[in-house]
Amino acid sequence: MELPLEYQKAMEVLLQEEYGAYLDSFGQERLYGLRANTLKITPEALAEKGNFSLLPVPWCPEGFYYAEEERPAKHPYYHAGLYYLQEPSAMTPGAVLPVVPGERVLDICAAPGGKSTQLAARLAGEGLLVANDISAGRAKSLLKNIELCGIRNAIVMSEPPARLAERFGGYFDKILIDAPCSGEGMFRKEPDMVKSWTPELLAFCREQQADILEHCAGMLKAGGMLLYSTCTFAKEENEESIGAFLKKHPEFSTVPIEKAHGFAPGLPPYEDCARLYPHKIQGEGHFVALLQKNSGETSCRTKEEKGISEKQREGFLEFAGAYLEHMPEGVFQIYGDSLCLLPKDAPETKGLRVLRSGWQLGTLKKGRFAPSQAFAMGLRKEDAKNVLDLPLEDERVLRYLKGESLEAAEAKDGWNLVCVDGFPLGWGKAQKGRLKNKYAVGWKWE
Repeated sequence: MELPLEYQKAMEVLLQEEYGAYLDSFGQERLYGLRANTLKITPEALAEKGNFSLLPVPWCPEGFYYAEEERPAKHPYYHAGLYYLQEPSAMTPGAVLPVVPGERVLDICAAPGGKSTQLAARLAGEGLLVANDISAGRAKSLLKNIELCGIRNAIVMSEPPARLAERFGGYFDKILIDAPCSGEGMFRKEPDMVKSWTPELLAFCREQQADILEHCAGMLKAGGMLLYSTCTFAKEENEESIGAFLKKHPEFSTVPIEKAHGFAPGLPPYEDCARLYPHKIQGEGHFVALLQKNSGETSCRTKEEKGISEKQREGFLEFAGAYLEHMPEGVFQIYGDSLCLLPKDAPETKGLRVLRSGWQLGTLKKGRFAPSQAFAMGLRKEDAKNVLDLPLEDERVLRYLKGESLEAAEAKDGWNLVCVDGFPLGWGKAQKGRLKNKYAVGWKWE
């Protein structure tokens, strides 16, 4: 691989005697990773299934390496949301930010969703995740991954940081900024990125990073933590970005990140930060800085969403009585034809570009309710009264994922939650042993 000359010079100055080892890493095979979705399965249970040759990622308890010849994206368990495919070093930010259930968390540069789904799993269904991406197109892929992983307590938005800062002053306990960057840590994985690297790109990214950090500072409550990360090695986008921010915001300080598993300290005087190099770890590369806000607003609550009446959700109540073991809890809200269930104390988002508020249960038209794909993915097998649970080796699993109708004598008439080995895939509607497929059209197996 031919690297830009200016980039080579900068890396040689940065790494000094380690520069040769860094160049040698380009000759090594790239690594592949997946992360167990703990909203659905434990890492131990996923590994015990033996479907892939999994080896643990040491810095992420839910992370695994898998062999290049394996294709976990072409497996029914992927379509059941049991894991998310993610480059191993990219698992670091979500593992380092100490999210606990019940907190309010913002992932401001969230698409396609790797870190958002990781943060949501840490929340364990409690609290609120706001997953935002300024690109409306990329936010659509973010939404699909949120739904695939069965996340109920997320609001998916597409807004610039300035718009969010106007509404969420002092609101969040934790914020993750996986900042736009020059992508130097992705050169081995995506060689085409080498062609777009220029010093001007670094300067442009630095401006974007400063803007995002500035707006996020005001959205974090006192005592809260902010995790800044990039997949690049340039000090201009890493330590210098953090240094400029701290100079402007003395209310913030760095929090030490453990230097284990081959993590290197940040450049002086920011040794609390961590650098991940491909010649030191089994991954492509990353930079992470953990900051804490020591003073400022503790909580500036936004107006909360108001629920709707039982009369307005009458069709859903009828469905729930017939097909659910218990009524889900939260704030019911209608957006157009969509019935959604928001976490308690969810903020009002009127005026913002929102792709999804909370858990989309389905559509309500003329009092009739039809359950959504997202609803199925957020349920457990035990939540539904009618379940068609197919073993992995059943040929009907693949046929279902392709959108075909099924012969299913064991299915009860009416709506059925279709599962593979006990994990939901979607809905089907049965009548006299024939199951009409209700799997989402855009999700079908190709």
